[in-house]
Amino acid sequence: MIRLLHRWPGLLAMVLLLALALSGAALSVFPVAERLSMPAPVAGQTVAVLAARVAASHPGLEQIRRAPSGQISAWWFQDGNPGSAIVDPMTGKDLGSADPNGVERWLVEFHRSLFLGDGGRIAMAVAAAAMLVLAASGAVMVARRMGGWRRWFARAKGAGSTHVGLARLGIAGLGSSALTAIWMTGSTFDLLPDQAVPPPEVQASGETGAALATSAPLIATPVSALRDLSFPAPDDPTDVYKLTTDMGVTLIDQGTGQQIGFSAASGWQRASDLILSLHTGRGAAVVGLALGLMALTVPGLALTGTLVWWGGRRGRPRIKGLTRAGHAETVILVGSEGGATWGFAETLAEALVAAGQGVHLAAMAAFDPSRYSHAKRLLILAATYGDGEAPASAKGFLDRLAALPSGPHMPRVPVAVLGFGDRAFPHFCGYAAAVTDGLRAKDWAELLAPATVNRQSPQDFARWGRDLGAALGLPLALVHHAAAPRTLPLTLLSRRDHGAEVQAPTAILRFQLPRRTLWQRLTGAGFGRFQAGDLVGIVPEGSDLPRFYSLASGTRDGFLEIVVRKQAGGLASGQLLALEPGATVAAFLRHNPGFHAGRGRVPLLLIGAGTGVGPLAGMVRSNSWKRPVTVYFGHRHRDSDFLYAEDWRRWLLEGRLARLVTTTSRGARPHHVQDALRRDGEQVARLIRSGARVMVCGGRDMAQGVAEVLGQVLAPTGLTLAALRAEGRYVEDCY
Repeated sequence: MIRLLHRWPGLLAMVLLLALALSGAALSVFPVAERLSMPAPVAGQTVAVLAARVAASHPGLEQIRRAPSGQISAWWFQDGNPGSAIVDPMTGKDLGSADPNGVERWLVEFHRSLFLGDGGRIAMAVAAAAMLVLAASGAVMVARRMGGWRRWFARAKGAGSTHVGLARLGIAGLGSSALTAIWMTGSTFDLLPDQAVPPPEVQASGETGAALATSAPLIATPVSALRDLSFPAPDDPTDVYKLTTDMGVTLIDQGTGQQIGFSAASGWQRASDLILSLHTGRGAAVVGLALGLMALTVPGLALTGTLVWWGGRRGRPRIKGLTRAGHAETVILVGSEGGATWGFAETLAEALVAAGQGVHLAAMAAFDPSRYSHAKRLLILAATYGDGEAPASAKGFLDRLAALPSGPHMPRVPVAVLGFGDRAFPHFCGYAAAVTDGLRAKDWAELLAPATVNRQSPQDFARWGRDLGAALGLPLALVHHAAAPRTLPLTLLSRRDHGAEVQAPTAILRFQLPRRTLWQRLTGAGFGRFQAGDLVGIVPEGSDLPRFYSLASGTRDGFLEIVVRKQAGGLASGQLLALEPGATVAAFLRHNPGFHAGRGRVPLLLIGAGTGVGPLAGMVRSNSWKRPVTVYFGHRHRDSDFLYAEDWRRWLLEGRLARLVTTTSRGARPHHVQDALRRDGEQVARLIRSGARVMVCGGRDMAQGVAEVLGQVLAPTGLTLAALRAEGRYVEDCY
């Protein structure tokens, strides 16, 4: 429900929201400019002194106004002609026209009504209401994704992380602006209680000519409290001075200069004044400018939100015959990062529908057992992202599971969990295991024992399907055919060969970037946008199963580079190492935001061995801002596979690399990166304590050894790898 509340107001009101936000952001500049252009305020100046000075310079003076910004303006009528000007409070002399400039008037009218009168005001109020709904629902969704309100500012990862980052910057300001806009529209159309202060019933003396400078009420009122001072009509001795401040309206006899009546400002009026100040920035220029800057997140949110929505539509299967959650016998929940798990869910759902089952298919993030009133079973297909973390479509599942109340009133239909992962990674199906533990903690009955699918194996999936069919008493045959990824040809530009002397042929392969359209550059589709640490999927000839390699370059480098070592029996590595310049391979890009260096000046500690040094070298190459980077690189033999040897030297001279530590595992004194880290323990611990982010890339055994050593090195400091992982300061990309 929250997703629907967030999605459709944004999509349907996008154009109005952009108009509202961009014009509001432009208007936020004017209060600041007005504030900066004003003369310095006079300390302790009273309205009596100000009024006397302005009246002396402006015959026929009718009114003095003080804007919330502090700007003083005078309004008069002389010789049948009206006049107005901004005045200097020190001298009472004119400084310029009191009329707003043409650009500001145009923006105000556009922002309020789109030049459409009352109909436009209503349309903009609807847009403000949509923005308020978006802000509220967006805040809830961000909290769910980040794992709770306490983790609001934790590092966002995975698909949609840019959208989340922009939302966190703008939600508070957008919600505030929308709420105040709705209030002001209600006031315009008299939908709120009357805010005006009724003038008190008074009897003037009938005398005239009191000196403004000696009027007690004006002497007692500082200029900083003034809103406006209206002068009596020159030919009416019964008329009075009307002094309006934040406290209310004071009536002053023009003959005696004394107060003869007072009406206090109502609570509604004070609230309205505060809301007007917050929305327009008048009287709160810095706040207004901050809200204007937050409004500039709307174009980015519109673009990234549309891309997230469109990506979700493309990534999820469209299956005929699915049932609503409240009527389904079988509920299938999917946790997927790249979309492959949705394909398995489609195969499962189609098979169950064909067997006569009512099936509901949804993301794990939409988990709500109170909606599954007719369900007989719950099937969870969960992939794992990074170090055992939740994939994009499963964010918040474990938090909602843990928050479920205990008791017989909550549905506890039998559940089956199927994990998807790759056994080559140290956290194989780690998230699926966490889901299983969470369900068991709630005493959830198991339909089947937890099972796993390794490397998207159709055989593993079919085997699980047979077990599921037996449990349901259905002849269930799950024949899954993975959708072939959309590939583009990559042309090899050059290669640097290493490792022949140690019987481990290795090459640095540099490919030409495919031609990129404007849409690809904007959205990152195809090879439109990438950076070191992302993955390229190579589809070898004679196989539909891609092999993934970490990128050693980014888009700005103008080429795509990977490091490949020949694997025994390896189809992809064999074909890649046989390539000559000019030859092509079929490839596609997969973003890997969990293994990006990120921006900023936070030091980096990069640790890699063998081909794992590829993405680390790419991160150093892109370090044009010269943040402190330390690299520990392990290889077999310095004369055979010291990858990027010349590049390291150049990067050290250019300041892109602060320190390089290398180890060789073969020769007279075998040494590994773990040994170097242990030797430099104090220095490494000091670097991490200073805030450094640790990134490890290479073989699984190496990564485990590095983790053990760093755990020992950090133990005396009170830091743990678990804490660093939780903060996003320790990440691995292992194979």
